[in-house]
Amino acid sequence: MHFHCLLIIAGACADIVMTQSPSSLAMSVGQKVTMSCKSSQSLLNSSNQKNYLAWYQQKPGQSPKLLVYFASTRESGVPDRFIGSGSGTDFTLTISSVQAEDLADYFCQQHYSTPPTVLQPST
Repeated sequence: MHFHCLLIIAGACADIVMTQSPSSLAMSVGQKVTMSCKSSQSLLNSSNQKNYLAWYQQKPGQSPKLLVYFASTRESGVPDRFIGSGSGTDFTLTISSVQAEDLADYFCQQHYSTPPTVLQPST
């Protein structure tokens, strides 16, 4: 499984840099895995106390699927084994028990600015 960050380059967020770890990760069924994203500046909106960080899953030949938004809110229909956490500049996505269908690429995206412009790195 490869794991990448997406970088928003629109408006006021042009200077935000996202870093990730690990860059790739071997997964096996039943394993607990954690992926991290770090932002160069806070993604916490002080007016509503929401962190503008989303996680996506992408399988070969498919469009990205939104898993988590506002750092920890699961999209409808996403299994509860996907757990987003973190605040400010440090965020994680945990898969509590990997299933075979979870083998995919995972992306984090900061959406502090709208409309977002996304720069997607090569796989």
